[in-house]
Amino acid sequence: MADSINNVAQAISTALNWSSTPHARQAALSFLDSMKASGDIRTLANTLFLLVKKNWSSEIRLHAFKMLQHLVRLRWEELSPEEHKNFAKLSVDLMYEIADPCEDWALKSQTAALVAEIVRREGIDLWQEMLPSLVTLSNKGPIQAELVSMMLRWLPEDITVHNEDLEGLLVSAALKLLASGCLVRSSAVHSLPWMLRASLPPPLLPLDVNFRLHRRNPHVATYCVFLCCGDRRRLLLRGLTQSLSEILPLLYTLLERHFVAALNEASRKQTDIAKLHAAAVTATLNAVIAYAEWAPLTDLAKSGIINGCGFLLSAPDFRLHASDFFKLVSSRKRSVDASASEIDQVMREIFQLLMNISREFLYKSGTDPGSIDEGEYEFVESVCESMVSLGSFNLQSIAGDSAILSLYLEQMLGFFKNYKFAIHFQSMQFWLALMRDLMSKPKSSSHSAADSSSVSGSGSENAKKKTLSLVNDDFCGAILDTSFPRMLKKEKILPGTALSLGALELWSDDFEDKAKFGQYRSRLLELIKFVASYKPLIAAAKVSERVDTIIKTFLVSPAPNQDLAVVESMQLALENVVNAVFDRSSDIAEANAEVQFALCRTFEGLLQQFISLKWTEPALVEVLVHYLDAMGLFLKYFPDAAGSVINKLFELLTSLPFEMKDTSTSSARHARLQICTSFIRIAKAADKSILPHMKGIADTIACLQRDGRLLQGEHNLIGEAFLVMASSAGIQQQQEVLKWLLEPLSQKWTQLEWQDRYLSSPHGLVQLCSEAPVMWSIFHTVTFFERALKRSGMKKAQGNLENSSTSDSTPLNPMAFHVSWMLNPLLKLLRGLHSLWSPSISQTLPGEIKSAMAMSDVERFGLLGEENPKLSKNPKDVYGEPNESDIRNWFKGIRDSGYNVLGLSTTIGDSFFKNLDVHSVVVALMENIQSMEFRHLRQLVHSILIPLVKHCPVDMREIWLEKLLHPLFVHAQQALSHSWSGLLQDGRAKVPDIHGILSGSDLKVEVMEETLLRDLTREMCSLLSVIASPPLNTGIPSLEQSGHIIRFDMSSVKSLDAVASSSLVGFLLNHEALALPILRMCLEVFTWTDGEAVTKISSFCSATVVLSIVTNHTELIEFVSRDLFTSVIQSLSLESNAIISSDLIAICREIFVYLCDRHPAPRFCSLSPLLLLVIYMPLRNPYRKRRVQRNKSST
Repeated sequence: MADSINNVAQAISTALNWSSTPHARQAALSFLDSMKASGDIRTLANTLFLLVKKNWSSEIRLHAFKMLQHLVRLRWEELSPEEHKNFAKLSVDLMYEIADPCEDWALKSQTAALVAEIVRREGIDLWQEMLPSLVTLSNKGPIQAELVSMMLRWLPEDITVHNEDLEGLLVSAALKLLASGCLVRSSAVHSLPWMLRASLPPPLLPLDVNFRLHRRNPHVATYCVFLCCGDRRRLLLRGLTQSLSEILPLLYTLLERHFVAALNEASRKQTDIAKLHAAAVTATLNAVIAYAEWAPLTDLAKSGIINGCGFLLSAPDFRLHASDFFKLVSSRKRSVDASASEIDQVMREIFQLLMNISREFLYKSGTDPGSIDEGEYEFVESVCESMVSLGSFNLQSIAGDSAILSLYLEQMLGFFKNYKFAIHFQSMQFWLALMRDLMSKPKSSSHSAADSSSVSGSGSENAKKKTLSLVNDDFCGAILDTSFPRMLKKEKILPGTALSLGALELWSDDFEDKAKFGQYRSRLLELIKFVASYKPLIAAAKVSERVDTIIKTFLVSPAPNQDLAVVESMQLALENVVNAVFDRSSDIAEANAEVQFALCRTFEGLLQQFISLKWTEPALVEVLVHYLDAMGLFLKYFPDAAGSVINKLFELLTSLPFEMKDTSTSSARHARLQICTSFIRIAKAADKSILPHMKGIADTIACLQRDGRLLQGEHNLIGEAFLVMASSAGIQQQQEVLKWLLEPLSQKWTQLEWQDRYLSSPHGLVQLCSEAPVMWSIFHTVTFFERALKRSGMKKAQGNLENSSTSDSTPLNPMAFHVSWMLNPLLKLLRGLHSLWSPSISQTLPGEIKSAMAMSDVERFGLLGEENPKLSKNPKDVYGEPNESDIRNWFKGIRDSGYNVLGLSTTIGDSFFKNLDVHSVVVALMENIQSMEFRHLRQLVHSILIPLVKHCPVDMREIWLEKLLHPLFVHAQQALSHSWSGLLQDGRAKVPDIHGILSGSDLKVEVMEETLLRDLTREMCSLLSVIASPPLNTGIPSLEQSGHIIRFDMSSVKSLDAVASSSLVGFLLNHEALALPILRMCLEVFTWTDGEAVTKISSFCSATVVLSIVTNHTELIEFVSRDLFTSVIQSLSLESNAIISSDLIAICREIFVYLCDRHPAPRFCSLSPLLLLVIYMPLRNPYRKRRVQRNKSST
């Protein structure tokens, strides 16, 4: 025994000593692990009980305690019942021994944790037997009370925290299975999450019997372990609940006794003794917190704990711990059963306790804020968090008392207005949830962060109206006054800023736990919008006053550039107020004349102030344009002001320099683009109010073009605004506008001269890249095609996909008349662009072109998930000699817009599919697909092929889909298979984009390669998911009704040909050359570790399974029954597929249930470790149970 003690002690000492050699430490750890796992448990237990004695060092004792807990947790079943009693007695005795002022806190805590672990393992009987002795021990003094409180704190750990106990039991089960000769894979543990979701019925046999039954089925055995672990938790919860009548009064007694004693000893200057009593109070509070989350609120109140913790909120040494208790009880959702009235009474008491503390702080912060230190702010933030939880989940508890409710709202407003950002942030969440709930429409569910029923009760509109009536004008004005200056972040404020922001701590990047500034600001804007919807006049007056003050102060500021950020900050606030006030749902048109007049006068005055500003600096012009944008919805209801806004925009445009020969004028260029973009925003918001001004706008544009003062990119933006304006006037107006805009472009675009010169060969495209004016003119032409397609006729494109099956539908899209002349040169351009990547061409390209074909920094940063520099969305119109960056941007812009033009054109219908030469499309897109990089192939699938598949008429599928999809899937399947093989076997994906990744560490390159591979894999699976979508597969029946598997009549099976006309999946499977690469990819995706890809492709696999059931296609039945069934079962062992496992199990179940009589493969797979679960899951439903039993008996 002595040798064993010394060996273990030496091993612990060596393992914990960092000065030991790595070899010695590893050997010591291995020795300790082997002792814990397979050493003689009795010898080890005796050894450890001796090592926790005082004659050993604290480090050895602490480690010995943890090893004892390990034995209890994982090897308890190896001891006999008598040994269990002896082990428990020795552990309790340790509590008596360690009750010494000289002992470390950690040793006391681990002693208490050991006893709690034993109680959890032994169950309620031991607990009932032990409780009287613990009460006796707690009466002996503060140290003993601290130990008992620690033990009570650790006891409900299984209930409140699902920690390593479950893992420990699983490991124990695995060891038991290993001992019985069962091979346990790690996947058995990994599969636990989907077993949790499966919600299977509990086993009827004891755990040991289940282990014996499932020795060859580790998944089922793991599930049995989980069930027993859950049973143990339920028993513990039941036992502790029955003992609450003894535990909670004991905790209250300890809390009161030792708090009073600590005060008395402190008053007598007995500091050391006072500290012992204070430690007992802290330990008791920690124990109370462990019960606060689940113990009945009425029991907590009756025991006096709630009032006791409320009293401690005023004690500086204990208030943080007490506030943690209230955080938990405040977030308890209100009950709706018979005990609701009792719980409401408890909640009212909690409201009063917290409101008393809040009242003291708010008074102090209003009269003497300098006396509040950071510690008090931290405490009040915790109190505010509890107040927010009370209001979010239990406001109805005080809704019947207007005085208390009004006081509560006043205090929450005080927190919202507070200088400290953390307190304001907590309160903001309450006000946002409250206003969202109060402003929600009747009979509509609110999906706020708070429980909407907490305010309105069980759908009570009266309760809403009562609460809303208390949120008066003063409340709303204060919320807005506080919100406006907080739209700024601290880092935006430059030193010396003249504009007063008030005494507020603004959001800062240092607030890591308060989300990002954009998220915070969006919540604040949402709150502003709700307040504006409720009190439009107040909001209009407040926002107008704030903007007016800021602008006037800015105009007289000695350093206006420093104050620019403050001026910018109010634009979003103004926009949200205007949108809320004039939104259609606010019924502004039906408001009384007095309200309309007041709103009109307020916003018209503000608009006139904007128009009167004579700002010409580009930065100031941008700010002014954004303010004019914000007024867009106001123009919809008060159209008289639209003309002045349009004139102002043209005035600003012409005030900025036109020719930009160097980078110093880039800010003016950007400001001009912002002005042109503003035409689009105002056209969308103002709707028909702009129609009377269209001719004037057109005349102005023509004048600017004649004078050469409007660049092509700017013309495109204003042209897009014209399309937006025309959309509100009907299709005839759209056609006229499109004709006016596109006719000049068509005359240049359709000329054969430039096409023959630049698009007839790859080298012509290289020549084009050296001629900047032509290059950028082509770019802007293509981008305008994209804009025109996006703004015209989208209603038809967004209709039911089933309409795409009618090939003779009348084209309603005004772009239908322009598609043919637009797309033919574009296809030549894309074909030339694609050819640059083919090996035979790329080898002959100039170095500048080759460099431009590589990835940009923006793309690389995006693949790595890093912050990246902003890429200009509007390349310049006039350049000098194009450089590498210009050519790269041009390549990207042509590819992006060109792909989008083709994809959008497919939504038009017959004008695309019947009037366009399919051969030219196939050549342009598929001729060089073998040399296409993954990033470009993914983009092609996403932007062109997915829309084309969605909108291809049924009678055109034979012509279009087979020719386009066959080369795509053949290449994609081979390329993805090769790359995934490299990733899974060699740890590195093999992607063709590698030559485009010019720089970076090996690790970054590997990350980029894997990202490219996964992106393309998911996009290809998305394409298959679209192919399997219900609107494109109306001929595929459902095999389930309301969750029930239905019987399928085998006499109704059809040929695959018969289904192909009403099912796109059937159409593809009916073409063998196309089906083979698709089905091969389906099988391979299940072996690739990408759960998102499996999620996307599962719908296609489900459709394939159904087609194999409802048709008599022999090869398809063979594939589904043998290959697909096996692949899906094997995929369930991959951790990456856990999120989709329920759908995968459903696929297996359908194959087994419907095809086991038609093919032997599913029956031969019945010994699979997972198949029992696959079949067992439907047994939750009695009908399914009978159906599965019939199928099992037939096998």
